[in-house]
Amino acid sequence: MARKLPQLQRRLGTADLFGVAYGEIASSIYFALGIIAGHALGLTPYVLLFTGLLFLVVAMSYAEGTTELRETGGAATFVRRAFNDLAGFVTGWALFLDYLIVTALAALFLPHYFGRAVGATGLESGPWDKVVAIGVIAFIGVARLARRKRIYVAGLGVASVDLFTQLLLVVLGLALLWSPDALTHDISLGRSPTWHELAFALPLAMLAYTGLETVANLAEETRRPGVQLPKSLFGGIGTVVVVYVGIAVVGLMAFPVHGGTTELGTIWEEAPLMGIVAALDPHLPEWLHVPLRVYVGLSGALILLLAAATSISGFGRLAYSLGEHGQLPRAFGRLHRRTLVSPEAVLASVVLSVAIILSTSAMDNPFAFLASLFSFGVLLAFTAAQLAVIQLRRTDPTRRRPFKVPLNVRVRGVEVPIPSVVGAMATFAIWIVALATHPAARYAGPAWLAAGLVVYLLVRRERGAGLLEHVTSTDEQVVPEATFKSILVPMKLGQIGEEMVATAVKLAQEHGARVEALHVIKVPLDLPLDASMQEEEASAAESIEEARALGADHSVEVRGSIVRARAIGDAIVREAERTGADLIVLGSAPRWRRQSRFFSPTVDYVLKKAPCEVLIVAFPQGVLEEEEVAPA
Repeated sequence: MARKLPQLQRRLGTADLFGVAYGEIASSIYFALGIIAGHALGLTPYVLLFTGLLFLVVAMSYAEGTTELRETGGAATFVRRAFNDLAGFVTGWALFLDYLIVTALAALFLPHYFGRAVGATGLESGPWDKVVAIGVIAFIGVARLARRKRIYVAGLGVASVDLFTQLLLVVLGLALLWSPDALTHDISLGRSPTWHELAFALPLAMLAYTGLETVANLAEETRRPGVQLPKSLFGGIGTVVVVYVGIAVVGLMAFPVHGGTTELGTIWEEAPLMGIVAALDPHLPEWLHVPLRVYVGLSGALILLLAAATSISGFGRLAYSLGEHGQLPRAFGRLHRRTLVSPEAVLASVVLSVAIILSTSAMDNPFAFLASLFSFGVLLAFTAAQLAVIQLRRTDPTRRRPFKVPLNVRVRGVEVPIPSVVGAMATFAIWIVALATHPAARYAGPAWLAAGLVVYLLVRRERGAGLLEHVTSTDEQVVPEATFKSILVPMKLGQIGEEMVATAVKLAQEHGARVEALHVIKVPLDLPLDASMQEEEASAAESIEEARALGADHSVEVRGSIVRARAIGDAIVREAERTGADLIVLGSAPRWRRQSRFFSPTVDYVLKKAPCEVLIVAFPQGVLEEEEVAPA
């Protein structure tokens, strides 16, 4: 039966993407609020508002880049296409660090919310919080290796729970804790917070807006990325910014700044939203105390669980992109047929996330350290992504851009997006501030990049490719720049035939084309062409129906035809002429290479006589079982 190729598929709609965007970005408030408030103090709402607006500016460049290139990989893909493979790898390697940190932080904060919800106070301190965190990461890894996790299936539901929980706390807080004086209490810029604390808090605030890369990585799985990605991004981020500022205001009214500190960033640093719940208790009926605590705690734990899971998936998608383009070992660029993820990528993300938890467990404040390190990676990636969008405007001005960053000026004949320029300057400036004020960003960040460069050099040496050389991915080799309207795929029994049908459907989906599925019944010379061949006819009809079913799964029109012929190659050429095919898709079994010829006689004939382009997929030894039925 025809099968789907192990490739990412375009399934996501606007609602799915909004759910993922909001759920991914808004989940970070559960661990970021306390870390930021501990340094920004009474200016926390303003810091979150500023970084939120900057995040929206950055998102414009991401929206243009993802809709323009429509590949997984996010900023690493933009930079690779705009500059070179080395620059793309450095960007991707920095983003790997961010995925790992979000996975570790989400897992570390989860037991604190869960423990508060169920009254298990032992989970809120070491070593049990770290034991649970490691167990959660291991569980996610095993689950991801066992079956495919579709991020968008639960995305909208989780986003709804997330949004309801946060709005509930904002509404209750504003109604019951309203105190304008608390918001301005003990605020003295330069003293509380000091200039150093404010500079320290600004990069930390980037931690509150994680998830942009995860959404950008879904470009290859979106039905209409040019329309749906911008809508979901801006809708999700805009909602997050408003809710974040509201939660920060409520948090400061619950725990005003006294003596240069706030309990939101000390006692409640590891579960800030549970601190808000505790502050609401005296103002609520007693019968509501436990249900509210249980609801917020359990929903927070669930959201953090999914945040860790989606970060591991994001790590895998990025690894797939880098592996495809010769920037990581080949194994990372191969998707498992059932789970559509590289097992090596899942194992790497699990092992490295656990290593981060263990290596920081002895620190006085591991959360601030990890947040500092996160800012190093994300600010570097944001700056590089915006510069890449500007560079692509110069090097590829005619490329179709379904979404373009607004407010452009023409410089030497090139449209330069002002928001991208401003965003690149702002994120780079904050990155410099992070290096100046955060030891983790100053030392651990460059050390991580140095380790990545060693990996990159070894991979390039093994492949025999230059450091800056563009390595073409399988997708780029298979999908030509030409636009096809009709793709002819001759049906062939066995695994190679199934893969060719799946390849044709994938190409048709990418190009908006139809598939002409052709089954040739080869009639022996000792029989007339109209001889009774009921078994062959039935088998041909069944294969055509399977091809149609596969096409329907991918919203691709598949037309089927059965012809009789003495020679399969001649029948293929005549059918291509009859249908006006733009492309013929053929597979070549490895057994022909063992007979001192690269292609079969049928493939050779089609290559010589075809009236259109021909795509040949030559399968290497051992990839598929040998085909002994209906040779082609």
